[in-house]
Formats: sequence, C-alpha cells, structure tokens
Amino acid sequence: MKITADALLFDNDGTLISSMESVTRCWTRWAGEYGITAADFARIALHGRPAADIVADLLPAARVPEALARIERLEIEDAGGVVPLPGTHALLEQLPVERWAVVTSATRRLAEARLEGAGILAKTLISADDISRGKPDPEPFLLAAARLGVDPARCVVVEDAPVGLAAGRAAGMVTVALTTTHRPDELTADAVVTDLSAVSVQATDGGLEITLAD
Repeated sequence: MKITADALLFDNDGTLISSMESVTRCWTRWAGEYGITAADFARIALHGRPAADIVADLLPAARVPEALARIERLEIEDAGGVVPLPGTHALLEQLPVERWAVVTSATRRLAEARLEGAGILAKTLISADDISRGKPDPEPFLLAAARLGVDPARCVVVEDAPVGLAAGRAAGMVTVALTTTHRPDELTADAVVTDLSAVSVQATDGGLEITLAD
C-alpha cells in the first residue's frame, strides 16, 4: 500500500518506543502507595490516555495533584529503561525533521526523557502540557499539523492505541495502526501493520511517499 502525504504524526509509547517495563514498575509502585487495586485499574481505560485523566478516574479530586506529581516523578526517574521499537530509527532517518512530529499523552518532561533514553530527537513534540483535551479528542493531532504548517488532511497518524486512532480519524487524517500493543481486530485504521519496520518513506518535492509492506 502506498500513501502520499505531507507529514507523519507519531504516537510515542508503543509506536516509536517501548516503555512497558518501566510503566509497569512505576504504576505498580504508585498503586501500592495510593491503595489502588487491580480491580480499580480494570474499570477504566488506560492505554494512550494522559496520566492526569487516569489519576483523576482513580482518586478523589483533592488527592490528584500530589498523586499525579508522584507518578510523573517515578516515571522520569525510570525513563532510562525505554527502548526504540523495530524500525523506529531507520524510518526517522528517512524523514526531514520538518515533516514529522511526536504526539504523546505524556507530559513534556516525561516524553523528552523517554525519547532521549531511546536516542530520538524530535524537533516537534506535542505533549499533554500543550493541550486542553487529550486523545481521543483530535486536538493533539490538529495542533501538531498546525505547528508543522500542514493541512490535517495531508497528515498520516501512526498509532498503536484505539484512542489515538480515534483521535486521528476525528482530525480527518489517514491512520496507520501498529499491532505492537493490541490485536489487529482491536484496531480501526486505514491500514494495519506489525511495527515501523513495515513502513518506509521517500521524501520528494511534493511531500512524502509512504510505503506499507503487505
């Protein structure tokens, strides 16, 4: 499959990098400190959502600011354990820096720490600090398109999470799903591939020619 576009917008965790081990360690420790059980986590949506939304769903409003600061501190301290997912560096090396952005539900401090830990430098980064409404709202991806100066209809969103793909669709963008964290039948997208090793890009005067392996 071939797609012509002007920019690629990447989710971070589960798309460019894997921080699953760090996330599990940190949130397990956090849950123990705040008396949160597995059943509490099971009743809410987790993957792809900002930590602020997750914490707000789990704790009374008065406890949220301190608890949110605590989980961010734990994750930043553990951010060195992240690794790039297959194909990440090879694909980013094919892209002009002004043609791609990272759009993450993490805070800027945490996103930058994780990207640095995986050896990735993003010129354009949209984080939870930049928006008022997180995924599945289209705001994060629309803001990324605006920062890059690109028509949203000419952007391709690359995501691993259903909420992120929903945000991309709501923004009017082409969506490519990776099966790094979810089964194919859980993902609604214009195309579904295993990981970024199945994606290649050629930059042209007219934009980007994106090829997805079958």
